[in-house]
Amino acid sequence: MIKIDLITGFLGSGKTTFIRRYARFLQDSGLRICILENDFGAINVDRVLLQDLLGDRCGMEMIVGGDGQEAHQRRMRTKLIAMAMSGYERIIVEPSGIFDVDELFDLLYEDPIDRWYEMGNVLTIVDTGLPDVLSDESDYLLASQCACAGRLILSRSQLFETEKQERVIAHINTAMEKIGSKRRFSLDRDVETVSWDNLSPEDLERLSNAGFVRDSFVKDPVIESGHFSSLFCFYLELSEHDLRERIDSVFTDPSCRGVFRIKGYMHTGEGRWISLNATREAVEITDCAEAQNVLIFIGESLDKNALLKYFPVR
Repeated sequence: MIKIDLITGFLGSGKTTFIRRYARFLQDSGLRICILENDFGAINVDRVLLQDLLGDRCGMEMIVGGDGQEAHQRRMRTKLIAMAMSGYERIIVEPSGIFDVDELFDLLYEDPIDRWYEMGNVLTIVDTGLPDVLSDESDYLLASQCACAGRLILSRSQLFETEKQERVIAHINTAMEKIGSKRRFSLDRDVETVSWDNLSPEDLERLSNAGFVRDSFVKDPVIESGHFSSLFCFYLELSEHDLRERIDSVFTDPSCRGVFRIKGYMHTGEGRWISLNATREAVEITDCAEAQNVLIFIGESLDKNALLKYFPVR
């Protein structure tokens, strides 16, 4: 049976960064793997960050979501059948931050998928810098993605004291209570807090056997409701300084409060291509190879007119 590892997490939590390390570990362990990118929007910029993993021992596929659960499941079923014929030994599924975990569980019990696949692990990435207050819809999304996790993994843990880590776990537990789940997490029992730069082969081996939990909670149609959405900005050219100033304006403007994350690639007009991953807590800009020139704004109840003051989104 081919094991499927689901790496899920709230918007902007750092799933792709973790997958780079995890996929490399699985490859080094001798497994032939495939990364299945399951994105909410029609453009997947995270795919570029994984390109250097590709080779004889690593493939990559993509499914586009955002047009209804039935259509999405049909595409995922077709993709999994095709991948089963390709000789992969492990599949890593990276969904968007807007994802119903039960959708994958349900699919794995269907014929003929159940002949080839079994669930391996559910690893949920949580940003240690998670805001202390989220909307009810965001709390639902956060809790529903933690509910089935074999282990929670804190991103950017090295930037925060233990007190903040404990506060994030307390927030998750409160969110779990709100959705009717009886599950509760403990920092010293259920959570990986090691800085990702310091993850050892032993740490990754443990995570590769973390398993999963089938939790019961009250379902909410928030994922299908259109409450969470994305807007795109194409072919922008700004200096890095100007880009940072506009991002800062977005995250401090109350009318743009629905924005969780800005990610993508941009040509600065100064001979540089840069990669952007920005949240309210941190803005990461790094040099990169030439890529599709697009920035994606992800969040809840996005106000397009408010964003147009800073970026030509559509």
